Amino acid sequence: MDSKKQTPVKYYVGIDVGSASVRAALVDGFGTVVAHADQPIQIWEPQPDHYEQSSADIWAACCSVTKKVVCGVDASQIRGVGFDATCSLVVVDKQFQPLAVNCEGQNYRNVIMWMDHRAVSQVERINATQHRVLSYVGGVMSVEMQPPKLLWLKENLQESCWENAGYFFDLPDFLSWKATGVTARSLCTVVCKWTYTSDGGWDDSFWKMIGLEDLVKDKYEKIGNHVLSPGESVGKGLTPEAAKDLGLPEGIAVAASLIDAHAGGLGVIGADVKGHNLPCENQPITARVAMICGTSSCHMGVSETPIFVPGVWGPYFSAMVPGLWLNEGGQSATGKLIDHVVQGHVAFPELQSKAAASAHSIYTYLNSHLDLIKKSLPVGFLTVDLHVWPDFHGNRSPLTDLTLKGMVVGLTLSRGLDELALIYLATIQAIAEAMAKMGKIGRVVQPNHQHKRFYDKKYEVFLKLVEHQREYRSIMNSF
Repeated sequence: MDSKKQTPVKYYVGIDVGSASVRAALVDGFGTVVAHADQPIQIWEPQPDHYEQSSADIWAACCSVTKKVVCGVDASQIRGVGFDATCSLVVVDKQFQPLAVNCEGQNYRNVIMWMDHRAVSQVERINATQHRVLSYVGGVMSVEMQPPKLLWLKENLQESCWENAGYFFDLPDFLSWKATGVTARSLCTVVCKWTYTSDGGWDDSFWKMIGLEDLVKDKYEKIGNHVLSPGESVGKGLTPEAAKDLGLPEGIAVAASLIDAHAGGLGVIGADVKGHNLPCENQPITARVAMICGTSSCHMGVSETPIFVPGVWGPYFSAMVPGLWLNEGGQSATGKLIDHVVQGHVAFPELQSKAAASAHSIYTYLNSHLDLIKKSLPVGFLTVDLHVWPDFHGNRSPLTDLTLKGMVVGLTLSRGLDELALIYLATIQAIAEAMAKMGKIGRVVQPNHQHKRFYDKKYEVFLKLVEHQREYRSIMNSF
């Protein structure tokens, strides 16, 4: 009989806030996910290109899913908690109460989501400055970043919001503050979305040039003058109030946060790939590209030296992997685009009922339906006459063109489930044509080289679509 005492298992809680839901996982010291839970969060769209959320709703969801995953676990064995979240902008007043980011004055809607495109005019003016900080975002700042959103608030909600604001947080940093009471920011958020640099900090001349000199005057207290590396312990750990909310022990470590895509990027870039016979197996992590998919998609790579690429965000030093430079590109709408195309089709109610009857998700059912209608053809060949340009929410990279629109070529008068399946397939192909395919280790997807010629031709059409869209715009602009 073994008389040795068994070492107690140590657990850690990870909380991931995506665009539409919050997820929590309980992970043991060996990296095994012991329990997980998720809960939807609300999105408001008061007008086109305006997307808002509630920090109170998000925090409540964080608390709910965390309590579920730690249920039945000895609290003394839980050693720490970490957050990642979308790079949305949270606004609170000087007493840390929610402050409205909308004209309706609804204070609970105090989050401008990352995918909000209200600040188009502001970002155009920022880019016109050609300030040196722009070289670290591919030469052109995105409307999804925080400076244009801040400028929009100052210009459109000066009395109700801007003058009453006490703090502007990236959502991951808001969650760290909520857990610890410490207003420190993560290097990940401020470098990637706010123009902070690891070596130089904030650039006073940039904020003064774009009309946000107010932030400089208070020594950046509102946007962060204490910055921590991702994963670094924040303050004295979980406060009594947060511990009660989350159902976790008071004082356990809280890690400086990450943007959600960057948390995923860290996991993929650092994954153990041994035993899968992949080309990157014996290569450094700088030989890898991570693709993180959700409502949008991000493509990430790290390097030992800075690489400046027009239209690609970065280089960002130590924003994801300590000591390495990060570059990232991506698309603003991928998962959201698929939902938009499928749910907006006239045959969607029929799809819903048939999927429910078969006890499958709508996408599993669509995939099966494509297999039924393909006959002897490879599934992908079904869209030989149907093509999609996927920039329904503008182009993030590498074209960095907010004004681009989605395109569909090859529509007919047919309205049935077959046609819905085909436009779904063509949309997925268009998204894939704009990115490289990567997969989590555990399921390796190899390309089918026999179909390469077909997809090469599809890609030629894909490039023609944006070329023609710009030609059409030129024609109409001359009117």
